[in-house]
Amino acid sequence: MIDSAPALPVVGLFGANLGPFADPATATRLARRAERLGYESLWAADHVVLPAPRTPESPLEPDQPLLEPLVALTHLASRTERIRLGTGCIVLPQRNPLVLAKQLASLDVVSDGRLLFGTAVGYLEPELRALGVPVRERGAQMDEYLRAVRSLWEDEHPSQHGKFVDFAGVDAHPRPRQRPVPLLVGGHSRAAHRRAARYGDEWFGFRLSPAATAEQLRSLAGAAAEVGRQGPPLRITVAPSRPLDPDTVRAYAELGVHRLVVITPYNPETALLEELVERNAPELIGARPH
Repeated sequence: MIDSAPALPVVGLFGANLGPFADPATATRLARRAERLGYESLWAADHVVLPAPRTPESPLEPDQPLLEPLVALTHLASRTERIRLGTGCIVLPQRNPLVLAKQLASLDVVSDGRLLFGTAVGYLEPELRALGVPVRERGAQMDEYLRAVRSLWEDEHPSQHGKFVDFAGVDAHPRPRQRPVPLLVGGHSRAAHRRAARYGDEWFGFRLSPAATAEQLRSLAGAAAEVGRQGPPLRITVAPSRPLDPDTVRAYAELGVHRLVVITPYNPETALLEELVERNAPELIGARPH
């Protein structure tokens, strides 16, 4: 139950709060350049804390500059005009869902409806434990939190009654500018696929080749049938595992991918990052400018 692909996918840029992007002036310059070049979106990573010393599963050194994603995206919202602003991906069980719903709604308002809400269950156990997340229950916790966020954004009388979140008789305004805010669910497991099919508008796959993407899409289609997904088919976002050129972009597009997100190196020199942004401009790699 995957939507058909557009002729050309749009292109996003991952790492908008990381490395050189952690410097506000550099982030402003790079974001504006990406917007001029036709990138569709900027994506911020989410790790509240990192294992120190670094563990094998950790993606970053503990002293890697990494801004809080919503703060970074709010800064970039004030420095850009059209480019969309994505969380890729907020580890939802680590966040209070009502506080997060308020923060995300506020970002959507101040950016004039440019938010893309990407979220995932998380995998880094030292981080999850430090933030008080029960690792074995984080999937169930995330499901409740997703329902809570949606209720606070969309219901006339928001409420949620569950094991991890319980509220009623409260409200929060302004609501998001977008109705609805696009919800992207990340993750490569069957459970993540079911969650995407049940709650999401889109699915986000990270560091995937075209062959691995095809395998994930088969699993997503099965998950959509399993949960009895109603409404529009899932849209597909993929951060590729390889450099992009017109042939590679076409291979992803033929699979049904709507958005490709270029992963920036985690700690490059600023000049190298500027070169990467230029080299992956949508028109140069055969994608669709925004």
